[in-house]
Amino acid sequence: MSGWIVVLIVVAVLAVFVIGLYNKLVTMRNRFKNAFAQIDVQLKRRYDLIPNLVETAKGFLKHERETLEAVIQARNQAVGANRAAAGNPADAQALQGLMGAEGALQGALGRLMVVVERYPDLKGNQQMSQLMEELTSTENKVGFARQSYNDAVMAYNIARERFPAVVLAGALGFQPAALFEIVAAAEREAPKVTF
Repeated sequence: MSGWIVVLIVVAVLAVFVIGLYNKLVTMRNRFKNAFAQIDVQLKRRYDLIPNLVETAKGFLKHERETLEAVIQARNQAVGANRAAAGNPADAQALQGLMGAEGALQGALGRLMVVVERYPDLKGNQQMSQLMEELTSTENKVGFARQSYNDAVMAYNIARERFPAVVLAGALGFQPAALFEIVAAAEREAPKVTF
């Protein structure tokens, strides 16, 4: 009889341990998903600013149609990649696609900024200056949101890789999460905005 009691106590302790581990991993996974949602908010804000920026520049940059079209195309690709990643931030491939699309958008915006430099009237335009200032502010917010996301992912990955969680995490459906890393050297540079 006392043997059964010991077995029940061991089973109960193991069950409580597994439940606690599961709940901890769920909490941490939701934290990094929430952190990605903050990136998503800032990226959407940036995506909404870009058409206004291009529209303002159109009147001044009639001979730079190719640059403007490249910015809009890169923005549209980034929006699509962001939707895919926002659906499941734990999907490393979707996140990789977003990072690549963001790199292309940064490159296109950089080329637009170089073109804007050549047009003093455009640089002096109040609406253009305001849009560029908002874009710069949004870029900073995106950077902070990425840092928060990466911190949450790191905490989650550490928790799922520590013993004894590493033994159970995969079986409980907790896969590793990918960091939001900058892969191209051009992406490491913030767009230069001057007035």
